[in-house]
Amino acid sequence: MLRQIAMLLCLVALAGCAARGMVAMAPEATPGTVERIVYVGTTRMADAGRLFANTRSEELSFGAFTVSIPPNRAPGVIAYPKGQPDPGRQFLMRSARMFDHPSAFTAALARDIAARPRGKRAAVVFVHGFNTNFAEGLYRSAQLAHDFGIEGVAVHYSWPSAASPFGYGHDRDSALFARRGFAELLEALIAARPDELLIVAHSMGGLLTMETLRHMALAKPGRVAREIDGLILLSPDIDVDVFRAQVRDIGAMPQRVVVFTSQRDRALSLSARLSGSRDRLGNIRNVADVADLNVTVLDVTGFSTGMGHFTAGTSPDLFRLLRDVPTLQQAFDSGAAGRPGLLPGTVITVQNATAIILSPLTALARQ
Repeated sequence: MLRQIAMLLCLVALAGCAARGMVAMAPEATPGTVERIVYVGTTRMADAGRLFANTRSEELSFGAFTVSIPPNRAPGVIAYPKGQPDPGRQFLMRSARMFDHPSAFTAALARDIAARPRGKRAAVVFVHGFNTNFAEGLYRSAQLAHDFGIEGVAVHYSWPSAASPFGYGHDRDSALFARRGFAELLEALIAARPDELLIVAHSMGGLLTMETLRHMALAKPGRVAREIDGLILLSPDIDVDVFRAQVRDIGAMPQRVVVFTSQRDRALSLSARLSGSRDRLGNIRNVADVADLNVTVLDVTGFSTGMGHFTAGTSPDLFRLLRDVPTLQQAFDSGAAGRPGLLPGTVITVQNATAIILSPLTALARQ
């Protein structure tokens, strides 16, 4: 117990040192910056000062926000605004538009999708995790869309996290509270008829996502596989047995399901201890526990630094790697075993029919 308390205090200290995201308007368009529209559905209570607060709302609000992304930064890095807004260094908001009704949101989204050339009409939804405020989730959605070169529309589901390192229990309850809102957002997205619909969920957002998909499948069996084309779970904070039960209830899963894991995820190690479990899905040690499921486990332990809780979204090396998805799929299909070459600077090991282990090339020196 003392060790758990010490770990918690360390995590709190680290969180307290980091600047928190805030909504700040860019004064004007700045040369070199990139502007990205992010469509948003949120179950946060409206707040004039912060746009949306950390408290819960039973009503789902819809909006579209243009985010200004600064130039000359490393992939995965977000500099939050503080003091005088600086578009050359910080993520800022350029414009905000709210929709009075879900149909207006769907219509705007459908127009955006239809205006894009074929092959670029996908919708990618990002669901944030624990200890995240509205601005942080919004900027992160824009960053992921930009850094991964997503050419479809970017959508963000902002559920009412307390945005506090002490709010773990509150956030678990809020994730469950927010299931209906996420289902309503997915309905609005499906009605916009994108060519593909992909969900990317981080940490506790993975629990929220799996629970929502489970309810969709129980109401209409087979619908999840028909409507959702891909599911990516980044460091999912889900009990392994609960995940297995969710997959069983959903039945037919999306065609592509990828789970990013790391043995160096310190946040999930603490979550496992506090919940009394051996580990969480996002830092699973024995892939055999999910080997019978139709999922691909991508172990990125070798790239994890610091907290290691968002490696896939913050590691520049992994960004370069993951953007080359066809080559990665080739490596998986060919059964590469501890060899470099398919992806420069990376060792790829296909452990079994379920897992791929990605490591920096320096891992060869240890073999």
